[in-house]
Amino acid sequence: MAAAKDDARKLVAENRKARHEFFLTDTWEAGIMLTGTEVKSLRKGQANIAESYASFEDDGLFLINSYIPEYTQAGRFFQHEPRRKRRLLLHKAELAKLFQAVERKGMTIVPVELYFNAKGLAKLKLALAEGKKLADKRQDAAKRDWQRQKARIMREKG
Repeated sequence: MAAAKDDARKLVAENRKARHEFFLTDTWEAGIMLTGTEVKSLRKGQANIAESYASFEDDGLFLINSYIPEYTQAGRFFQHEPRRKRRLLLHKAELAKLFQAVERKGMTIVPVELYFNAKGLAKLKLALAEGKKLADKRQDAAKRDWQRQKARIMREKG
């Protein structure tokens, strides 16, 4: 049943750099407030969340520095600003948990994936992240190299 649910999901953008730069702990699925031309650009598969982050401002959580290009087929009066702040939609309890982790523990909220769910709604997968040090990155690289080398040895022997 879970496989059918995952198949209905259409991935638009992914932040691969996040797993390299941060230790990702908890994840949340958030809705995004978008305009019509933004949704059309996303349906074409055009978006970039690699350099974006989520931040608490004014009275809610916002996605900052994400790039959704203008939809060329719409007129120039109906266009959106490509790098505008976009409100993220979460329950109050989830917002309180995230706010507490950011304020007390000094963690960061990083967008990991932007996708359309089975119902056709744009969703953003957020992760609570803690920055990696250079030694941690080296350790991860060494572990990844060892896994590759181990697989190569097993393939030759077996």
